[in-house]
Amino acid sequence: MQRETGKRVAGGKTPKQPKQKKPSRLTRQQKILIVVAVILAVALAVVVACQSLFVRPDLNNKKPAAVGKDDDGSGAAAEEIDYGDGVRPRADGERKSKDFYTVLILGRDTGGGGNTDTMLLASYDVTNQKATVMSIPRDTMVNIPYDIKRINAVYNYGGGGEKGIQYLYKEISQLVGFEPDFQVIVEWEAVGRIVDAMGGVWFDVPRDMNYKDPYQDLVISQKAGYRLLSGDDAMQVLRYRHDNNMKYGYPDGDLGRIRTQQALLKAMVEQLLKLENITKVNQFVKVFQECVETDMSFQNILWFAQSAYLGGLKMENVNFVTMPNKGAYCWSRSYQNNQSYVVPIARELLDLVNNHLSPFAETFTMSDLDIMSVNADGSVSSSTGYVEDSKAAVPPVKPSKPAETDPAEDPAVDENGNPIDSGTIVIDPSTGQPDMPAEPGTGTGDPNSGTGTGTTPAPDGGGEASTPPDSGTEQFPETPTEPETPSEPDFITIEPPPAA
Repeated sequence: MQRETGKRVAGGKTPKQPKQKKPSRLTRQQKILIVVAVILAVALAVVVACQSLFVRPDLNNKKPAAVGKDDDGSGAAAEEIDYGDGVRPRADGERKSKDFYTVLILGRDTGGGGNTDTMLLASYDVTNQKATVMSIPRDTMVNIPYDIKRINAVYNYGGGGEKGIQYLYKEISQLVGFEPDFQVIVEWEAVGRIVDAMGGVWFDVPRDMNYKDPYQDLVISQKAGYRLLSGDDAMQVLRYRHDNNMKYGYPDGDLGRIRTQQALLKAMVEQLLKLENITKVNQFVKVFQECVETDMSFQNILWFAQSAYLGGLKMENVNFVTMPNKGAYCWSRSYQNNQSYVVPIARELLDLVNNHLSPFAETFTMSDLDIMSVNADGSVSSSTGYVEDSKAAVPPVKPSKPAETDPAEDPAVDENGNPIDSGTIVIDPSTGQPDMPAEPGTGTGDPNSGTGTGTTPAPDGGGEASTPPDSGTEQFPETPTEPETPSEPDFITIEPPPAA
């Protein structure tokens, strides 16, 4: 007994016998099949997730419905654009390639009354990995029923907001002859926030830039040279046109600013496509949600980004151009003086549309585009043969005797073209909105288009500036001759006459 007790004390509890493993009912081959199935399931989940993240834009779902009831009869459908008696832009047809898209990009300056001073029309041939981005100058003359016809006034003429954007979309569509597939409205601050999210952008600032505008709480102070720009630096570079005294700045005004904007945007795109920026997608999503309005989904935009990145889009295949243009003066009934504009060079714009911008295989003719020109007698014409402002379609009635005017009474404007001391034009500083003309064609002036830019009395003190060269009647043949290979257009700068 003692011996057995000692054994139990010395050895502790009797060790448990290990359980015998039950033999697996699955063969080795079956186990391999299960592993393969799990891997395929995970891969399928990843594919589905990617498909929901990158969604190819569907052109069939973006066209607005006609005025009337929704499909379910519950309410009014989206209104279709009313082109009136003007040219109806092309909205469908055979495409040049399977995936060829066009996008209208508008930069809206919320700090300057909502102006759309930056207007870009982009085409992207995804199939062949080629893109063209055309800048439209803010002083471009367009076919509208108002006295002042600069394109960047159209947004406010249309009432701002969605209606203003629709009005501007209509005018740009008529200008190029086709309706862009999508539109993107970007608040100015978005560019700076994207640059900050990237960690800055390397850029060669072309000149010293200094400007102050207390009306907009705007200060621009940049030194020329190549360096890493912050978001705020980039915004200052994009907005600059001239110093406060207007004696120092781009010699060709807004066209010079456009070239700088194009160069900076190109630098941003090049650096955005780098691998390190792909990981910052969450930051870009936040900027997109807060600062961008578009009829595309974010998944659509990611699809374009994926197509460019995986498709091997190279910057040498992205063509940044400015709408071919030349300077012109046109008489203003409201201001009783000549106003400066840029008008498209018709044949060059038609060539650019047919060979680069239009997504359609069918060739456009001159009458498909609504291109304005100023005739030798001071009247205006359209390549379509129809001028919305009937009073401007005839030679203007000018004062028989030049009025004695004080140059200081010419409308003063801020950096964005808003009248500061506007006389009969009332600008509400809180909204940036002008008083609208009582009726089309008899407005009190240009609320947001830089009225006064290049608009000065003639040396004799009258209200008429000298007529620039090449302002005679431009002929618009129905079938143009074979255009030359498109290239970056030369700019014709019209210097305004000196003030008296």
